[in-house]
Amino acid sequence: MFRKLIATLCLTVFLVGPGVCWAADFQKGFDAAMRGDFVTALKEWRPLAEQGNAVAQFSLGSMYENGQGVPQDYKTAVKWYTLLLLNKAMQMPKEIWV
Repeated sequence: MFRKLIATLCLTVFLVGPGVCWAADFQKGFDAAMRGDFVTALKEWRPLAEQGNAVAQFSLGSMYENGQGVPQDYKTAVKWYTLLLLNKAMQMPKEIWV
């Protein structure tokens, strides 16, 4: 379990990059997840993920993939991972899309 958490944290740092300020709601969810309170993490992260927050989308995907605080559901995990990838792709320079 801790290996997956470490991998999640590493990917989180990669996705948000340096100098990005985390919202208080994300931090509250992160702190809850670190305590094993995935119900609170879900409550805090879902609105952020629905607004396009890449880290929250990855975190929800991971929760559904691993059944942390939610029933394990690979279909929903793929949904959140796909939204994450689409959001990141839209941030790429337009020249790449030509």
